[in-house]
Amino acid sequence: MSLYMLPLAIGAPQIILIVVVVLLLFGGRKIPELMRGLGSGIKEFKDASKDDSDNNEDLNKK
Repeated sequence: MSLYMLPLAIGAPQIILIVVVVLLLFGGRKIPELMRGLGSGIKEFKDASKDDSDNNEDLNKK
């Protein structure tokens, strides 16, 4: 593995460490609220990108 790819090598131990750090920082009660916010943000992004592609198709038809 090259030196440039080393930071991208995420395995099970790294994911477990990230989960533990998130639990320590935010606590168990805030996690569902954070996930809801993340989900709504992703939904908004998908809707905006779909609207943008629809607008581009409309412009190409003209």
